[in-house]
Amino acid sequence: MWTWYNSVLTNIIDRAPNVKSFFLKVESDEVFKFQAGQFITLDLPIHEKRLKRWRSYSIANSPNDENIIELCIVLLPDGLGTNYLFNEVEIGDVIKFKGPTGAFVLPESVSSEDNLMLVATGTGIAPVRSIILDELSKGNKTPNIKLIFGTRKIEDILYYNEWKELSDANAKFSFEIALSREENNSDGFHQGYVHKVYKGIIENGEYYPDYIFGCGWNKMVDEMKEECAKMGLEKTKIILEGYG
Repeated sequence: MWTWYNSVLTNIIDRAPNVKSFFLKVESDEVFKFQAGQFITLDLPIHEKRLKRWRSYSIANSPNDENIIELCIVLLPDGLGTNYLFNEVEIGDVIKFKGPTGAFVLPESVSSEDNLMLVATGTGIAPVRSIILDELSKGNKTPNIKLIFGTRKIEDILYYNEWKELSDANAKFSFEIALSREENNSDGFHQGYVHKVYKGIIENGEYYPDYIFGCGWNKMVDEMKEECAKMGLEKTKIILEGYG
């Protein structure tokens, strides 16, 4: 049985056109515990029927002792939930949620010797970011991490400055960006979709993952599942989460 919590909206940050981060402060005397990669389900005042009010979003920050949750959300034109969050909610509002839950988490067997490859598109970066930040906080227990993030245009890249800072500060972290619809790419980003990028890296022997994670729209995740199977990656080492 999931536990219901009340939280207070403390901040909203623009991340990209039609993408915002919403910060929630959990109202609890106890530390709100979750695993990096999990999600929560909000109960929003958008419908009379209970089940039609619920919207699930992955947690974008790493576990902390401050009861702070960051949600990275894209505005969907016909989405009742996202339209409420983008156009009606205000700082100080109370938002009810339940959770955490979700199996998009690192196996306990992951060690500092392992290579992780984390592939994300759009706001699928949220649980991936949570995992990356959590793992990079573990010092000598941190595994090798390669992030591959795909989006449409340069203006849509989420957390770019953060990835640069993390890669400069930590030899165990590196990242690649793939842009599918950018015509003025002068920064050396990959052109096209993420599949071409991670396949090239693996097949060229540049970086072979002990575990490969993927998160994004269902179509992207389905294709990634097929490509990983073609490359002969072990099913138990492929962890995927789709939405939409």
